[in-house]
Amino acid sequence: MSESALSTSAAMLFERDDARVLEAFRRGEFDYVDAIGEVSEADFFRVITERKILDKLAQSYPSPRKRHDVPLWVYMASNLSMRFHGEHHFHAFPFLVRCSSMIEAFGPAMGHKATHPETGDISLRCAGFNEKNDYDRQTPCDQDYLRKLAGDTDAQLLQTWFNREVVGIFKQHHAFDAEGIFIGDASYLFVPDNERYEGSSLLLFDEQNHPVDSAKLTREQQKAYCWRRCYKLVTLLHTNRAGEFFLYGGLRLTAGKDHEAPVLYELVDEFVQCHGRGVMKRLIVDRGFLDGEKIGHCKRDLGIDVLIPARKDLDIYKDVVGLAEGGLLSFQPVPAPSPRAPAVPVHRPEKIRKREEARQRTLAQRKAEAAQKAPEVQKVRGPSTMRTPSPEQVRSEVAAVQDLKTLSTCPVPLHAVVNREIYSDGHREHWVLLDTAPIPEPLATREEYGLRTSIEERYRQLKCFSDLAGFTSRRPFPGRQSSGVCVADVQFAAVVLATHPTPRIQSANHGSSLGSAAADDDRDPDLLSEFCGPAGSA
Repeated sequence: MSESALSTSAAMLFERDDARVLEAFRRGEFDYVDAIGEVSEADFFRVITERKILDKLAQSYPSPRKRHDVPLWVYMASNLSMRFHGEHHFHAFPFLVRCSSMIEAFGPAMGHKATHPETGDISLRCAGFNEKNDYDRQTPCDQDYLRKLAGDTDAQLLQTWFNREVVGIFKQHHAFDAEGIFIGDASYLFVPDNERYEGSSLLLFDEQNHPVDSAKLTREQQKAYCWRRCYKLVTLLHTNRAGEFFLYGGLRLTAGKDHEAPVLYELVDEFVQCHGRGVMKRLIVDRGFLDGEKIGHCKRDLGIDVLIPARKDLDIYKDVVGLAEGGLLSFQPVPAPSPRAPAVPVHRPEKIRKREEARQRTLAQRKAEAAQKAPEVQKVRGPSTMRTPSPEQVRSEVAAVQDLKTLSTCPVPLHAVVNREIYSDGHREHWVLLDTAPIPEPLATREEYGLRTSIEERYRQLKCFSDLAGFTSRRPFPGRQSSGVCVADVQFAAVVLATHPTPRIQSANHGSSLGSAAADDDRDPDLLSEFCGPAGSA
């Protein structure tokens, strides 16, 4: 693929017209037919190959082997292709090779398709990568090679490789936006209730999958909740103010019972240590990561401004809300967001339509069952845990308070955005955002915090489309992580999401020689424009 082809607009519009396509088939107008997904995958592999990205990923990979009969780039390409097709089982690799576009993208190095002169049947022939093949190969490498190499790779080294080398590759290709906005968060990954999932945690969750402190409940009250075995995935997600792209800048998989705050701040320290100051400039997190000492460390020692909500039990929250209730703050209204109609596909495939109908029936059934159980659940939990329906919110207002020092654990002054929500019954509720950066315009800070919820869509992509919890292995180290989630699969999925379906393609190069270079806004235009698309189009 030529450079000029790569630099063309990536917007590809398709209109479904079955009658026209069938008529064109009858007239013999098609010389070659290919699946859209296969074409897209071929383009992806061409991009990362022409820019030597795949080679650099392979060079830095923490392989457990001293000798490689099969090149590591073949292992990398095979894993990326499996993530493209949502396939986790290595025994499916021979079938995947036939329907994927690796052969087309890599050419004779991977193999070629041969047509039988008599029957016309098309078969796959691969030369292999060593002289140990006594018979004709039908795959570039054996699926057992992929399985064993993944199983023998040390999981901790794999996480370090992604957080340092792979993210360094993103930086070399100028994938980081000049504003340096990062979102930190954590999510639970659920696995079957099998104690052989080493390092997993068995926790109590409510119907919304929020953890519940079992120590504060009696055995009878616990029956209203559900025990689930889980792990926790902590991530750093990079984006810009418009939310046009999303790039994983770090991740760590840990036990479900581990608190996410120390893990996240360790990721932040590791990021700055490996990729230099000035790349991450803004960290947006939720109140679960509120740690005054760590927030001060980010501001004072790392040059990172932190935006985080305040808990209601903090003195700093009570102080600013007291100012608001005393009429000492000047509030300004928040413009009401314009309603957006949900995008409906022009054509929805039959199997997707049926699946959505089945999902809606299941949701309706669960809602009915929950309504029937509501009196029993209320009796078990007690009236204090049941929420009454809230009145309708009428409008929102914001005000700023500068230079607060009442968070004693934080060594730097904080600034606050006081958000006041006014409801139809006349009552008011407040919530407060704390910021280490000065707040010239409270509305802009409130809108910036709205980026934080976008990480939930990225988790949905990893869980639903990459199916991170769909692994059966229970070995945590080496190789397969204890959750049955292979760290390699988490990271290969993150690489694919970063370099293909999201609006800007951020890709790879070896990052060990990056030093402490600052962020550069001169991003690779060819690389970033190749696979542009609407935000969240995974």
